[in-house]
Amino acid sequence: MKKIFSLFCMLVVLASCAQKAEVATSNVLKTVVPEREAGQENVLGLRCEPIENVRVAIIGLGMRGPGAVNRLSRIPGVEVVALCDVLEKNTTKCNEILAKNGKPAAKEFFGDTVVWRQVTALENVDLVYVATDWKSHAMIGVQAMKDGKHVAIEVPSAMTLDEIWSLINTSEKTRKHCMQLENCVYDFFELTTLNMAQQGLFGEILHAEGSYIHGLQPFWNEYWNNWRMDYNRHNRGDVYATHGMGPACQLLNIHRGDKMNYLVSMETKAVGNPAYIEAQTGEKVTDFKNGDHMMTMIRTEKGKTIQIQHDVTSPRPYSRMYQASGTKGFANKYPVSGYALDSKAIGSDVAPNHENLNAHSFVPAEVKEALMQKYKHPIHKELEETAKKIGGHGGMDFIMDYRLIYCLQKGLPLDMDVYDLAEWCSLAELTKMSLENNSAPVEIPDFTRGYWNKLQKLEFAQ
Repeated sequence: MKKIFSLFCMLVVLASCAQKAEVATSNVLKTVVPEREAGQENVLGLRCEPIENVRVAIIGLGMRGPGAVNRLSRIPGVEVVALCDVLEKNTTKCNEILAKNGKPAAKEFFGDTVVWRQVTALENVDLVYVATDWKSHAMIGVQAMKDGKHVAIEVPSAMTLDEIWSLINTSEKTRKHCMQLENCVYDFFELTTLNMAQQGLFGEILHAEGSYIHGLQPFWNEYWNNWRMDYNRHNRGDVYATHGMGPACQLLNIHRGDKMNYLVSMETKAVGNPAYIEAQTGEKVTDFKNGDHMMTMIRTEKGKTIQIQHDVTSPRPYSRMYQASGTKGFANKYPVSGYALDSKAIGSDVAPNHENLNAHSFVPAEVKEALMQKYKHPIHKELEETAKKIGGHGGMDFIMDYRLIYCLQKGLPLDMDVYDLAEWCSLAELTKMSLENNSAPVEIPDFTRGYWNKLQKLEFAQ
């Protein structure tokens, strides 16, 4: 009788656990993955015909555009053939940059917010480089691919899931490259750390962190027509996640052997930006949508986690956080750059002393420097000196542009594909869904539609 009762109790417990698991699963807010149309194929590892001389049209010449004009015009085999902006003074200024670099003048397009359509239709353009406001990024990118051009789009390249799927579907149908211009993956600490991780120095990476923490008070007025503040005022969610997401996803080989399954987001109330608006204009804002500080936690198919933060109003030092936590080591960039490693990983036979907190510290500065030299990424070995001379966020912008052009010229897969764009931009809408549902978990779509483990690791084509 006791055995029967015990068995009965066990069955009740198992049933209860199953019910709880079912409830937990049902609590995840689902997202829709549209079916891939017949004849449409994924663009993983996409190779296109080599383009020896890449003809570039740059649309959007406000804050980011002029720097792109300067960098691209200093890469061999590149011709900037078209410059486009709402304001004529911006196209004029960028043609002056071309002249200073000894390059021929580009055709200018200006005057309104739809003149870009003339540019994507040009026959003498191979690559459309988009640096406009966020809301027009995806629209221009889609049309450029339909017009037969490869496209590179500033961050974030899409603000909604509909825009993301439109970019993916258009890239898959046209077989044109669609790359997000995420510069932070090329930063010297990040790319060196990625090389260390890929060579096993940290063991298995289980957790990664990234952020965009950057008080924008000195810059808000620089955005044409106040578009960036207005976007934060009227939209809720992590609207600028890619600087943190890019390096973190690369560490974890997202859609290259692992995929993100769901996220949960939480935010503070909005204080800083409404106060800024009132101080600048006298307007009392009571409907500001985006909170001052946002946190998002992500879990992957293989049981790994990512933490992403967003804060553009607090008086905090600039930080992209950037952390990699593995079974044998740890990397951290902000606020202090350093590595902490298993003693065996750096060739030490000294047993750790748990009474000595130094055993849990970063390696000494000279060891860190030696590691960074030993594991310097091949891309940096080739480009670091030139990149630091030409500049762009310390050189990482130049490396980003150079790698884009190099791969187009050689007919190689780009370092970042349209699925990277999708995953890193998806937080804009997915975090909003979580916040508006009391921080509920939200499913992250498989933007590859079943091909997330076709590739087994991140590789940069050479």
